[in-house]
Amino acid sequence: MASTKAPKEPVSRNRNGHDKDSITWSFAEQLKYNQAVDKYSASQHDKFKALALTVRDRLINQWLQTQRTHHHVKAKRVYYLSLEFLIGRSLGNNIINLGPDVETAFRDAMTELGYDLEEIREMETDAGLGNGGLGRLAACFLDSLATLDLPCFGYGLRYDYGIFRQGIENGYQVEYPDDWTRHGSAWEIERPEVSVAVKFGGRVIVTEDKGKTVHKWVDTQPIVGVAYDMPILGYGGTTVNTLRLWSARADEEFKFTSFNEGDYVEAVSHKVDAENLTKVLYPNDKAYLGKELRLKQQYFFVACSLWDIMRRFRKSGKSFDQLASMAAIQLNDTHPSLAVAELMRLLIDEEGLDWDKAWKTTVATLGYTNHTLMPEALEKWPVPMFEKLLPRHLQIIYEINYRFLSQVAIKWPGNNEKLARMSIIEEAEPKHIRMAYLAIVGSHSVNGVAALHTRLLTERLVNDFYQMWPERFNNKTNGITQRRFLLKANPALADLISQKIGDAWITDLTELTKLLPLAKDKEFQRQFAAVKLEAKQRLAEQAKKEYGITLDTSHVFDVQVKRIHEYKRQLLNALHIIMLYNRIKKGDHKGLVPQTFIFAGKAAPGYAMAKLIIKLINSLSQVINNDPDVSKYLRVYFFGNYRVSLAEKIIPAADISEQISTAGTEASGTGNMKFMCNGALTLGTLDGANIEIMEEAGKDNIFIFGLTAEEVEDLKPHYDPYQYYHADTEVKEALDLLFSGYFNFGEPGIFDPIRQVLFEKGDAYLHLADIRSYADTRAKMIELYKKPESWWEKAIINTAKSGKFSSDRTINEYATDIWNVKPVKIDAYQDENIGTLDQARNQE
Repeated sequence: MASTKAPKEPVSRNRNGHDKDSITWSFAEQLKYNQAVDKYSASQHDKFKALALTVRDRLINQWLQTQRTHHHVKAKRVYYLSLEFLIGRSLGNNIINLGPDVETAFRDAMTELGYDLEEIREMETDAGLGNGGLGRLAACFLDSLATLDLPCFGYGLRYDYGIFRQGIENGYQVEYPDDWTRHGSAWEIERPEVSVAVKFGGRVIVTEDKGKTVHKWVDTQPIVGVAYDMPILGYGGTTVNTLRLWSARADEEFKFTSFNEGDYVEAVSHKVDAENLTKVLYPNDKAYLGKELRLKQQYFFVACSLWDIMRRFRKSGKSFDQLASMAAIQLNDTHPSLAVAELMRLLIDEEGLDWDKAWKTTVATLGYTNHTLMPEALEKWPVPMFEKLLPRHLQIIYEINYRFLSQVAIKWPGNNEKLARMSIIEEAEPKHIRMAYLAIVGSHSVNGVAALHTRLLTERLVNDFYQMWPERFNNKTNGITQRRFLLKANPALADLISQKIGDAWITDLTELTKLLPLAKDKEFQRQFAAVKLEAKQRLAEQAKKEYGITLDTSHVFDVQVKRIHEYKRQLLNALHIIMLYNRIKKGDHKGLVPQTFIFAGKAAPGYAMAKLIIKLINSLSQVINNDPDVSKYLRVYFFGNYRVSLAEKIIPAADISEQISTAGTEASGTGNMKFMCNGALTLGTLDGANIEIMEEAGKDNIFIFGLTAEEVEDLKPHYDPYQYYHADTEVKEALDLLFSGYFNFGEPGIFDPIRQVLFEKGDAYLHLADIRSYADTRAKMIELYKKPESWWEKAIINTAKSGKFSSDRTINEYATDIWNVKPVKIDAYQDENIGTLDQARNQE
C-alpha cells in the first residue's frame, strides 16, 4: 500500500535569498510553475520573465516592510505627479540596486544554468511611458527618492501603448504602436481593490444646507481608475517605494439592455470609449477630439491620484486642514495642474472645509515645477471644452481667479494691463484657461530646472507673478541617476573609477572629484581611453545587430540624441555636415580626423518640420556614406527608435556631446549631464544646464559657441538671415547645395519647407546667426582630438566634475527646500523560518 505521507519539502526554498543557490532555485521554480516550461522548451522571453519574477520576489518583502514602516512612523510622503515616466528597462537596474554582491550572485546563477545574464536582460521591452526628458527625469527622481530613503509614491497613467515605436522608411519617420505589455509586465501588480470612479460631464446643482452653500456635481459619466503598482528599489535594497499607474475601465463592462435588443456594438461601446482614455500616450492634440482626450487624461490621472492620497491621509486621523503635514504633492510641469481645482473640490465639496481653509491647505500642499521657457508651450484649455467636461472645476477656477485678481488689484491699483496679463482666464475667442498660471497661483513653491531657466522664468515668462510672490520662486537644477547612466550603462568605466577611488560615488557622485589628480596621469588616460573604445565597440555591436550599420570605432563619435525639435537645432548640425562634405569634396581634408555623426530621436507625429529634419539627416547619410571620396573621413547615421535602453549604449560611446539649442530655449537638458559623466566633451550654447556644466568643469573644458540668451533677445527684432547667408561663402555654398536638390535626387522640392523656415519665415531659432561660431568651435575640438593627452585630460576632468548633476543632489534640495520631508530608514527584512539550500540538502 502506497504511503500517504507527504514528501518532505526542503526548507531552503528561499524566495528572498540573495545567494547564488537561492537564486538558482527561484529561477527554476519560476520557469516551471509560472511559465510552464522546462530548460528544453523555454524561450528567451520565458527566461527573461522567470528571471524578472525571481528579482521581484526579492523586492516584495522589502516593499511591504517599507510601506509598514512609513505607516507606523506616520511619515510625511512625497507624491510625485507626472503624466510621463520614461522608465526604460527595470531588470538590470533592480539587480544593480540590490547591491554588487547580489549582482554577482545573479550572474553566477545564470552562468551555472548555462545562460547569459546580458542576453536575458536584452529581452526586456522598454516601458516607454514618456516622450523624452520630462519622463526620464521623473524616473531618475524616483530612483533617487528611494535611494535616499525618502517616502514617496509616484503617480502616472498606465498607457497601453507608450511612446510610439519609430520606424524609418525611405528616410522618413513612420510610427508604429508601442505595445509594451504585449507579453505582460513582470514588474506591475494590479490592485483592483484600489479603484475610483472619476466623473466627467454632467451639471452642478447649488443648494443650501444649514446656511451653507453646497455644490453637487450630478448626471456625470464615470470612468473607473484601477491602480497598477510597480516597485521602485533604491540602491542598497532597503527602501522600495511605489510607482502607481492608473488604468481606465468602464463603470459597467456590458450593457445587457442594448445586447438583449440586438445592438451588440452599443452594448460594448461604453467600455471601449472608457478604456481609450489610457490607451495611448499623448494623442496628437491638433484636432478638437485629440485635445479633449488629453484634457480627460490629465483630469483622470489627477482625480485618481488625489483620491488615493486623501484615502491614505484619512487613516492618519488628522483633520484635512492638516494635509500638508503629511503630504507634499509635486506637479511635474503643467500636466497635473488640475490638481489645484480638484484638491479644492475635494476639500470643500467632499470634506466640508470652508474656502479659506481649503485654499490655505491646497497652496501649502502643492508645489509646481516649470519645464519650459516658450510661451506657446504653456498649456491652455478652451473654456467651452472645460465647461462640458468639468463644470464644477470651472466654477472653482473662476472663483480662484476672482479672489486672486482682487489681490492683484490691491497691489497694483488701476493697472488693468497687469490684471489682463495675470488672469488665469485668457480673454480670447473662445476664452482659455492658462494652466501654468493656475499652478503658480495654487502652489507654495514654483521652481525652474536650471539656473538660467529660473532666471529667465522670473525675468521674462512669468515676471508679473515673480513680482507678486518672489518668495515662491526657486531653482532646482535637474540631475540624473548615476546608478543607471554610469554604473549600469558603462560598467567598464564604473569599474575603473571604483578601482581608483572606491565605490562611494554610487550614492555620492561628488566623490568623483577624487579623480582630478589623475587627469594628467598618462596611465590613467590610457585606461580611460581604453574604456571609451570598449563602449564604442559595444555600440558598434548594437548598431550592426539592430540596423545593419558598420561603425568604425577609430572615428570621433559626434552624438546628438534627443527629441527632434527646431529649437534643439538638429538642423544646425546637419547644415554643418554639408559644409564638411563640401570641404572634403574640394580636397580640403589634409589632417582631417575621421568623424562619425550619430543622430537619434523621435519627432511628434504631427510635427511636420521635425519629421522633415529626420528625412534630411537620412538623405545626407545616404549620399555621404556612399561617396567613396568622403566616407573615409565622414559618415552620418540616424539610429531609429531611440529609447532608454539604446541611450544606455550610445551615451558611453560618445566623444562629442552636441547640446546646441538656441540660447534661452532649453529649460535644462539632462542628456548633457549623462554625456559629461561618461567622459564626453560638450559642444554647446550657453543654454539650460550647459552654463552650470561650464561652471563645474571650467571654461577650458567645454566648448561654447554662439549667441547668449540676452544676445538672442536683442537680435531677434532686426534679425535678417540673408545677411548671414551672403556674408559667409562656405555657409552659402552649403545651403545652395542643399536646396539644389543634390541630396534629394528623385524627390524634387522636398526640402523647400526648410528653405522657407530659414529665410521666408525668418529663421526663428537663429541657425544662420550661430553657424559660423558653431563650425569654428567644433573645428577646435577636432584639433584638440589630435592631441590625445590634452583630450583625455579634459574628458577625465568632465567626469570628475559631474558630481553636481546627480538627481540625488536635486532631490535632496527638493526635500529640504520645498517638501520638508525626512528620510525614513527601513530595516532589512528578516525571516527566521527560511533556511539555506545547504540546510535543505542536509535534511534531505
